[in-house]
Amino acid sequence: MSGGAAGNGEAAPGDHLQSLYHYWLVGHQLERGAAPWRDPYTFRPEAEPQPNYAGWPFGFLFWPIGAAFGLVAGWNVLQLLIYVLAGLFACAWLRELGLPRGPALAGGLAFAIAPYRVQQSVGHLLGPISILLPLSLWAFERARRGSRWWLVLFGAAVASIPLSGQVHLALGAIPFVLAYALCRTSDRGLLAGAVAGALAAIGAGLLVRETLINGSTESGGRKLAEITRYSARVGDFLSRNLDHGRSEQFVYLGWLTPLLALVGLVLLLRARRYALGGVLAVGVAAPIVLALGTHTPLYSPLWHALPPFRFPRVPERLLPIACLCIAALVAFALARARSALVVAVAIVLLFVDLHAHVYRPSAAGRPEQVAFRADGRVLELPVFDPSVHYGSVYLWYDTASRRERPGGYSTTAPRAAKRSSDRLQRLNCGDWSGGTAALLDRLRVRAIALHVGLYDRAGVPAWFAWQALLSHGWKVQRTAGPVWLFQRSAHGKNTTLPAPNPTVPVFCQGWYGDTGRGRYMSETHAPFWVFGRGRVHPRFAPSSVQPRVRTTNTAGWRLVTVDVPHLVHVSGQKRRVGARLLAVVTQSGK
Repeated sequence: MSGGAAGNGEAAPGDHLQSLYHYWLVGHQLERGAAPWRDPYTFRPEAEPQPNYAGWPFGFLFWPIGAAFGLVAGWNVLQLLIYVLAGLFACAWLRELGLPRGPALAGGLAFAIAPYRVQQSVGHLLGPISILLPLSLWAFERARRGSRWWLVLFGAAVASIPLSGQVHLALGAIPFVLAYALCRTSDRGLLAGAVAGALAAIGAGLLVRETLINGSTESGGRKLAEITRYSARVGDFLSRNLDHGRSEQFVYLGWLTPLLALVGLVLLLRARRYALGGVLAVGVAAPIVLALGTHTPLYSPLWHALPPFRFPRVPERLLPIACLCIAALVAFALARARSALVVAVAIVLLFVDLHAHVYRPSAAGRPEQVAFRADGRVLELPVFDPSVHYGSVYLWYDTASRRERPGGYSTTAPRAAKRSSDRLQRLNCGDWSGGTAALLDRLRVRAIALHVGLYDRAGVPAWFAWQALLSHGWKVQRTAGPVWLFQRSAHGKNTTLPAPNPTVPVFCQGWYGDTGRGRYMSETHAPFWVFGRGRVHPRFAPSSVQPRVRTTNTAGWRLVTVDVPHLVHVSGQKRRVGARLLAVVTQSGK
């Protein structure tokens, strides 16, 4: 149960694999007597063991479920269980507000199947973690009516939002629950408990910042241009169709449901419950306005004035608060209906109105068949930047190998791991220049998994990496479809890949696209392959950056590596570039 991306014969990439890995890691660490909040495998040895905040709290729930059903079925069971908990927590909170059972059930349903929350449950942790919002409000209401020990659950639920790594949601959740507490009671003891819970959440957020964000590739925050890319538009709130290329901008709230919520708000105000109505109204409006990001004049001043808002790149992350408030207002609207039939019809209409097709089945691959169990580390090819979600596949395969690896998938990867990844990406295209073999020895890489199915995402044929591995003494030991596990050995399995078209040069990472007047280097080291006999003569445009060119031969193909000392600004180019390649001529004149 996930996004259904193409797997090309192996596990389909997606955030569901990252979330599942973090859930699995909690139980795995507990079983081996290690700290469940540590990831001992990712970005090693370039970084210390990474914090596994994403495993809290559902990793502890997944541990027995995964043990009973297996990881794949266990993931599906947990997904369904979290939907039940979302509805129950919201329903329990609404019951504490004095609503009848039927309207409270309808409100719980509206929150559980809110399209944005569902979309953020497909693989992202935001959807599951959002169920802590109604849990915290329910616990606060219980504290109002009974023992104040319920404030412990309130504080734990609020603090768990940033502690799980969902610090963006916490930016809205903390002021929201404080405002809710102020509108619900004037009791100083209860308010002190609410403030204590908020302070615990702030402390958890600071812990995540100091131990995970600081020192990472995102320690300086995000640029406004990145936020613009992920900002929703007004029409997105009315669009039921999910464009998987713009999944973060999927913010559909329903057509009938918001209207019914508006009726509920009017009824609350007419009943003179101004404080509660005001909090719920702001809880809907503020996340919706912020979801529009830089498409409104408000986000940029907020980004400049409040440093915490400089780190999230997706401004829609506060929408679970709006989903909960809309659900509550729907319940208040239905509470005026005295007929159970009206409520039943409304529940059916909610299913119809809030339906959105976001789940698709995803292939799981066969990690056990290519698991590396010997000493040493595992490197997966192609190497992706740590922030690219295709690396989630490698997290999933490591649940079988359970070995340290230089790579990983995280938007908050350590800078050292990022530098190592940039260097190792040369291997994607079969480029072993610049002491790559020595680097693998230093990293104690004893196995290399070639994921042929992922090479469509790498932009180059897998043939060059495969040939280079063979020529450097690495042989295929095990296979699972398009996943081949290489080790240094004199013997191995026979494998074949179709050779690339010899009439077309193959440009590896390090080059921008053809401008029609040549091709600029995007990095200081830029290789390409060309097929032909004799020497290769690349021609460059006159430039202040003088390239250094080396050529090596492989099965009729020539690997040409171009190096420049630094990138420069060139008129007409938005980014700094290296030399501009005009043409490549072999001795045969091709």
